[in-house]
Amino acid sequence: MSNTKEMKVPDIGDFDKVPIIEVLVSEGDEIEKEQSLVTLESDKATMEVPASHAGKLVELNVSEGDEVGEGDVIGVLEVSGDAGEASTGNDSEDEKGSGFRVQGSGESSDGSGAGRDADDSDGGDEARPETGKRKSETSVDPTGHDHEFDLAVLGSGPAGYTAAFRAADLGLKVALIERYDSIGGVCLNVGCIPSKALLHVGQVIDSAARLGEHGVSFGEPEIDLDKLRDFKDSVVGKLTGGLAGMAKKRKVEIVQGMAQFSGEHELVVEQEGEERTIDFNQCIIAAGSRVIEIPAVPWDDERVMDSTGALELADVPERLLVIGGGIIGLEMACVYRALGSKVTVVEMMKQLMTGADADLVKPLQQHLEKLGVEFHLDTKVEQVEAGDDALIARLDGKDAPETADFDRVLVCVGRRPNGDQLNAEAAGVAVDDKGFIKVDGQMRTDVAHIFAVGDIVGQPMLAHKGSYEGKVAAEVAAGHKRAADARVIPSVAYTDPEVAWVGLTEAQCKAGDVDYGVGKFPWAASGRALGMDRSEGFTKLIFERRSDRLIGAGVVGLHAGDLIAELALAIEMGCTAADIGLTIHPHPTLSESVMMAAEAYEGTITDLYMPKRK
Repeated sequence: MSNTKEMKVPDIGDFDKVPIIEVLVSEGDEIEKEQSLVTLESDKATMEVPASHAGKLVELNVSEGDEVGEGDVIGVLEVSGDAGEASTGNDSEDEKGSGFRVQGSGESSDGSGAGRDADDSDGGDEARPETGKRKSETSVDPTGHDHEFDLAVLGSGPAGYTAAFRAADLGLKVALIERYDSIGGVCLNVGCIPSKALLHVGQVIDSAARLGEHGVSFGEPEIDLDKLRDFKDSVVGKLTGGLAGMAKKRKVEIVQGMAQFSGEHELVVEQEGEERTIDFNQCIIAAGSRVIEIPAVPWDDERVMDSTGALELADVPERLLVIGGGIIGLEMACVYRALGSKVTVVEMMKQLMTGADADLVKPLQQHLEKLGVEFHLDTKVEQVEAGDDALIARLDGKDAPETADFDRVLVCVGRRPNGDQLNAEAAGVAVDDKGFIKVDGQMRTDVAHIFAVGDIVGQPMLAHKGSYEGKVAAEVAAGHKRAADARVIPSVAYTDPEVAWVGLTEAQCKAGDVDYGVGKFPWAASGRALGMDRSEGFTKLIFERRSDRLIGAGVVGLHAGDLIAELALAIEMGCTAADIGLTIHPHPTLSESVMMAAEAYEGTITDLYMPKRK
């Protein structure tokens, strides 16, 4: 006897619709309970929707790229009689859809942290489910072969160079292949590092201006773009030069050029018309991602920029339009506003940085609005036309003007993986329609001796996630027993103020029907924040009520990105509110806001008047 169950999209918080970036099942598949069906994306966070029952998927109603909302039917399961009867007591909850699972979090779907206890092994025996049958054995001899290199690493960003260096440290002969002149990838050369140098300069400019309110006045800043570019480039040069030096010491051979697979054990590298064949025993693909170019803007006009172009600092436009209110767009908005531009940000969603809780983003938006940044949310850029004297943007939004003129337009609407540029099929590696490569918990592709890490394996596209995965892949390639088992991956927007979060958000807890509680400490009560005249922030901790374990956290304010690391560690270790609240933090610091937020949850705080149960 069997019956059917509709698998529906659960409550997705403040979002009307979110895109499906990956469909993980096919019609006819036998589905296990809690097996992930699809991956949904909001900003830089991803959420997996697991099945509430076991059974056969008889109908699949969605595809990659579809936008779905609460209650939409993902598919229909044919559930066996026993399974259907056993779960009848929970049918009312099932009809709401399964709870979200945060990708890479290791949490159970209810957020309880039951996914891994403190005394679990390193995860080598419980790697992520394999994506399909491999074309060769999973046991690969790291060094006993006749190939030129034990390991070829394709791409030298944080994921790639970490993999190459770790593998070399473990005794493998490594080739590190990079298409550009210097190693370090997007992050070091045209991303994380140069942008943070410029954000620092912008913050200093703003801090100097704020001191005028407290009796210390400076003159108007004079911006020398040539010197500013030199400073940015010097920071990049120190780090990329350091990487090159470490590669040399480790005897990692850097091969410059554009590489594509020509076989299961071969890459052809082309550089200035010359070709070299790299013969490898194993390979780690860390080829990263590239900027998404939307058709609504004239890319052949030099006044249109992507994030790389924005970091070149060709000039400081009087009027700048930023298309995209995610992390990168807002960081660059902060830079150019501080340098003197009138900045307008257009975001098609109803909230900036949709991966974070709305209350975390609100202080940032309010702060930037006070400084003159204009926001148009729930607004679409229909077209940008190139005029002689301006770029003319046509907008579609409730409170947005129909047209507006700008001197430059910066497009920051996301990135796409480079899987489609590698000729991966020549090696038997499957690449999906979006350019992603599926891997298991050991970062192996469907070809046993080829791994993939970083942006190319899926969201979130973050350097620190890539570095972690690169090290896992390198150690597995060297014959070690390793698997990716991180519970959480923190996200940080290095805006001013900074916004950082880790683990489950409140929106995800609500979507997954998690019984949770919040402890929040406002920085208006922090002596350290007040002394720095930066009291707009707060620290928020999210606890599972049943166990009092920390399952999520968010910080908005100065140095939020530095504070979030303690909270990531606390989630990894399964800390309770008492563990955090009873840990003595130094005073006066911003870090003690973590302790006080835990005390606020427990009702033991004395720095706020909020009498509670204890």
